[in-house]
Amino acid sequence: GYQVTGVFMKNWDPLDEQGACSIDRDCEDAYRVCQKLDIPFHQVSYVKEYWNEVFSDLLKEYELGRTPNPDIVCNKHIKFNYFLHYAMDNLGADAIATGHYARTSLEDEEVFQHKHVKRPQRLFRNRFEVRNTVKLLQGADLFKDQTFFLSQISQDALRKTIFPLGDLTKSFVKKIAAEHGLHHVLKKKEACFKGFNTMFAFQSMGVCFIGERNFENFLLEYLEPQPGNFVSIEDKKVMGTHKGWFLYTIGQRARLAGLKDAWFVVDKDVSTGDVFVAPSTDHPALYRDLLRTNRVHWIAEEPPAELVRDKMMECHFRFRHQMALVPCVLTLNQDGSVWVTLVKPARAITPGQFAVFYKGDECLGSGKILRMGPSVYTMQQGKNREEGPKKEEIDKIEPAT
Repeated sequence: GYQVTGVFMKNWDPLDEQGACSIDRDCEDAYRVCQKLDIPFHQVSYVKEYWNEVFSDLLKEYELGRTPNPDIVCNKHIKFNYFLHYAMDNLGADAIATGHYARTSLEDEEVFQHKHVKRPQRLFRNRFEVRNTVKLLQGADLFKDQTFFLSQISQDALRKTIFPLGDLTKSFVKKIAAEHGLHHVLKKKEACFKGFNTMFAFQSMGVCFIGERNFENFLLEYLEPQPGNFVSIEDKKVMGTHKGWFLYTIGQRARLAGLKDAWFVVDKDVSTGDVFVAPSTDHPALYRDLLRTNRVHWIAEEPPAELVRDKMMECHFRFRHQMALVPCVLTLNQDGSVWVTLVKPARAITPGQFAVFYKGDECLGSGKILRMGPSVYTMQQGKNREEGPKKEEIDKIEPAT
């Protein structure tokens, strides 16, 4: 019942890279869908914008020893900013529709009831401005829910977006596609489209523009090697060497030359270049129950009333797509950041990733993880050290028999 236009976004320029690139094939796939549906087809390039606002940020984060999430940053700056305004200003669109598995509190008809008006950029929101806040809600298919990736988009963008797949399961969407003869799209592998986004994509996973290439080699094309040591977290023994701490993330398996046993990254020291490893995937050094974010981006533009009133609030969070939601308590800081205290320790909390917060089925927003509390292993070691001297002091007074 809507007048629809298909748009293919190109966000990465493969001209200077070696190896096969799928951009032409992906563009052709999108064009064939538009032909099948008998709707107009457009192409738009945000290569420069993606480089400046997403990829440059990614490289900076890795240099700081953090692990970024470019998909969240891309949605914030490219898809739900540059592309949204292109659709409104150049195509005369009233709304955009994407294939994210998510919902909003607006009915589709409400999205079309008012025209898009650019609000003046202010540091603070006009407190006399009356607005009915649009909520970002999880998709009906909770396994495919993609609100995680949308947790940094603006209230204005959400107000002008519809998610046709929000109430559907992925299997049902595939069934619809098959019934309409879109078999060439269904044949695509369960992988990302290497950074070339289309509104018809069925899959969106990982660092898209890298594709099937070796991630370590890809990063070393842009960052200088920073050799250092793998160090055992338990006895501080050097276990091997690496080409750069930015090549490793918390929880990742580290392949150490000459060792058959699996070791896992538990921490990094950028000042020394040491990457600390532990001998098991569930080692207590991988578990923490406290973290701090930067200034949180709230979908509603302001923190929840309960958090403002009490400075604390119970909710749930995740820092990886599809991980189970974890109960936590937020503590609001004056600068808009939050401390996140978990009900029980979580594995492989990683600086640079986004802590995404939920209340019921509503996605409240997210903040980038900048600091972490001590690991369970560190706490255990500290406790052992505290208990040790006390026993020795007692023994001095009354020697053990």
